[in-house]
Amino acid sequence: MSRPEPEALDPAIVEQAIQWLVRLRFNQADEQTQRTFEQWLQQRPEHGLAWQRVETLGDEFEGVPAQLARQTLKGAQQGMRRRESLKLLGVLATVGTAAWLGRDYTPLPSMLAQQRSSTGEQRRFQLDDGSLIQLNSDSAVDSDFDAQRRLIILRRGEIIVNVGADQHSPQARPLWVQSRDGIMRAHSSRFLVRERDDGTLVAAQEGSVTVFPGSGQASASRNVLAGNQLLFTSSDARRFRDNGLDLWGWGDGVISANHMRLGDFIAELSRYRPGVLRCAEEVADRRVSGTFQLADNDRVLALIAQSLRLHIDYRTRYWVTVTAAT
Repeated sequence: MSRPEPEALDPAIVEQAIQWLVRLRFNQADEQTQRTFEQWLQQRPEHGLAWQRVETLGDEFEGVPAQLARQTLKGAQQGMRRRESLKLLGVLATVGTAAWLGRDYTPLPSMLAQQRSSTGEQRRFQLDDGSLIQLNSDSAVDSDFDAQRRLIILRRGEIIVNVGADQHSPQARPLWVQSRDGIMRAHSSRFLVRERDDGTLVAAQEGSVTVFPGSGQASASRNVLAGNQLLFTSSDARRFRDNGLDLWGWGDGVISANHMRLGDFIAELSRYRPGVLRCAEEVADRRVSGTFQLADNDRVLALIAQSLRLHIDYRTRYWVTVTAAT
């Protein structure tokens, strides 16, 4: 069954939303620009709907030059057919997307990944070898299996992998996960991989995972044992510093914090909500403890507001600020 077509929007409003995305995401936006944007959001309900759609697409273009991102976003939002989208992506690859990005890894393939989740959605699916994959909010993965190995490619976001026994293969095939920062070999039945701004986080719940940063040289490998975490980039690796977040909670549909800094908690919660969710500096160092259901983001905000004497400022549905209660 085909998906229903999204509600049609005035092309002029879509164009405005794209312009705002470029200004806010791909340029340095001052407070005056942000206030003007908030006023635009509040003018008409269609502005909020257009922003929600374009803002979700904009996650695909982190690091891409503004003009290129603007052209591609506009085509996608106008209802470009899959064949036309593939053609455009092919053109981008031909003219050298990697050169524009200044690195080999590009986020564009996540648009066409085999498995994807939207903002606020968690999904799970099973691979041919019996492995169970859980996708966190706004995540994308591909899988590439052959006779010698099993490869999972994390295009964006975060996954939990429960490694299957691969019983139907005539030989034991190692399972690998590739991220933008390197490659990992699983020796465990359950582990987590998350792409962060400062690198790739890997955590093992059972067994272990061997991490090969960058080009995968064995001399630079690090072993992550059960109960441990490692944060690595293409050039180095270090033990991940715990900030009070239960890394595994989202797999059960919850966000669980133990004396976690409020600013960090709100940043984590914002992953599950379209639009902007931010925390005022005046309350950012307050501490949060508790377990909250991710399915109701607004209720989470209401609960912490009650316990920490906060005010939740809903300027629009897509622009929310956590401040001190007066």
